Amino acid sequence: MKLRLLIAILTFFTILNSCTEYRKVLKSDDMQYKYDTALKYYKDGKYTRAYPLLEELYIVYRGTTKGERIAYLQAKSDFNLKDYILASHRLSQFYKNYPGSEYAEECQFLSAYCNYLMSPKWSLDQADTYKAIRSFQLFTIEYPESSRIDSCNMLLDEMRLKLELKDYKAAKLFYKMDRYRAAQMAFSNFNRSYPSSKMKEETSFLEYKSAFLLASNSVEDKKMERIEAAMDAYVTFVDRFPSSENLREAESMFEKLQRMQQESKNIS
Repeated sequence: MKLRLLIAILTFFTILNSCTEYRKVLKSDDMQYKYDTALKYYKDGKYTRAYPLLEELYIVYRGTTKGERIAYLQAKSDFNLKDYILASHRLSQFYKNYPGSEYAEECQFLSAYCNYLMSPKWSLDQADTYKAIRSFQLFTIEYPESSRIDSCNMLLDEMRLKLELKDYKAAKLFYKMDRYRAAQMAFSNFNRSYPSSKMKEETSFLEYKSAFLLASNSVEDKKMERIEAAMDAYVTFVDRFPSSENLREAESMFEKLQRMQQESKNIS
């Protein structure tokens, strides 16, 4: 019991002394003292304490070598505190303000990485994902020999797969809701945007089937045009996937399209 009390008292006075020292630093007019203390706080991982000092110091040393170092530490503090919106902005600004700095490459990469970290799951708005992709692409152009290129490519692949999944799910939803015109357009856009997708066979078939169902349920004045579009989709599908497990169904639908086409010609 006495030991616990002693530890509690020592902890209290340690915290009190620490707070007193911090207030002393904040009130000091000695900029070198503040600079050295800010560096110590940063190295010790005490970013919330380093931050106010760095803010003040940057105003004093802006445009100097120290100012460059301080701007870097400010941006990294935001990153380490997981304030990724502000960190992305400051890291990007650092790169623009100090393009020749030894920290420029790291800051441009981390600015893009902040956008990646803010990229949400596939079902949500992907503005940050697109922003991250553009940022990483710019990085690879600016630093093609960087040791971070492999990481960039890995993250780019991950985000592109997320966008691919989002577009796939959207097209499938249109199809399930019997909105065949929207589904056909969505699958067509998907197949153009993701030519190497693992889902290409399925989405090509569903593009064709959506076109078939749209033609089957079409009003007479648009029927012939939609039949021809569905037939084109059939030719594209069987040409790309001649061994597909959906080939028999595809051929059955094509025979129905031919009959519908003949019936429409007879009516006209």
